[in-house]
Amino acid sequence: MMKKCLLLLTSVLLAIGCETKSQTSTPIEKHGQLHVEGTQLTDENGNATMLRGMSYGWHNFWPRFYNKQTVKWLKDDWNVNIVRAAMGVDADEQCYINNPEGSKEKIKAVIDGAIDAGIYVIIDFHSHNIHLEEAKTFFDEMSKTYGNQPNVIYEIFNEPDDESWTDVKAYSEEVIKVIRKNDPDNIILVGCPHWDQDIHLPAEDPITGFDNLMYTVHFYAATHDKWLRDRTDAAIEKGLPVFVSESAGMEATGDGPLNEEEWQRWVDWMENRKISWITWSVSDKDETCSVLKKSASSTGNWKESNLKESGKKSREYLRKLNKQ
Repeated sequence: MMKKCLLLLTSVLLAIGCETKSQTSTPIEKHGQLHVEGTQLTDENGNATMLRGMSYGWHNFWPRFYNKQTVKWLKDDWNVNIVRAAMGVDADEQCYINNPEGSKEKIKAVIDGAIDAGIYVIIDFHSHNIHLEEAKTFFDEMSKTYGNQPNVIYEIFNEPDDESWTDVKAYSEEVIKVIRKNDPDNIILVGCPHWDQDIHLPAEDPITGFDNLMYTVHFYAATHDKWLRDRTDAAIEKGLPVFVSESAGMEATGDGPLNEEEWQRWVDWMENRKISWITWSVSDKDETCSVLKKSASSTGNWKESNLKESGKKSREYLRKLNKQ
């Protein structure tokens, strides 16, 4: 009888220990090295995995938020399991092309913060134009520096606008080759024409010869609705892995009122298909999509009074859906 009681007690303690570990483990400890299997993002054990988080705004416009403290706050309070460091490539004097060292310093602060916090991070080459040589140089350094970290995802072209898929594909193949020399397995995100809406084009002519590629779709719920979801469904049915690396509830301009009903339809659609998604953006511009007010601290510890409506709604989604 005593032996049975001891065995039962041991089983209970082991179960409690496993449950406690599951509740307290970081996303990296829980999921580890990510892979693409078919159209699905999976963890190191082959389990379907969803990442949900926040994108920072352009680093050159809102550098004050690019620090480890905000990453930790987003992880601890907003419950993100991923952040996106959006490196402005070609916008002003502080962009990557004009200030590469200063730009990399900001991006690395967020990457290092994500690694410290045990969450995933997208290194986003945030441009609407092709800058092949600059991208190859940048991603060569990033993949050499961080390629051994399972936290890292590379987004090699934020939003192609008027470029053809032929041009975007050729550019992407060259950048992917550079990354894969240093990092054989971390996920690479590939953009598509027309601000990441023409997902049907790579579905008809995908990049071949490389593993762990996904293709990005961006939506803004007050502008993009069922037609883009249907187009994306068709791409997935053709075997294309999709990642929503930028999204929000207002118009594609980043302004205008939230369309919460359509935003909810998008969230339901992504949840049903286990499609990972990122919301735009951690910034304080006077526009709807900037989730913070000017009163927000540069290092987190934001109160509800520091959040705009899009920030409150984004935080609500993340805290509800990213249960660990």
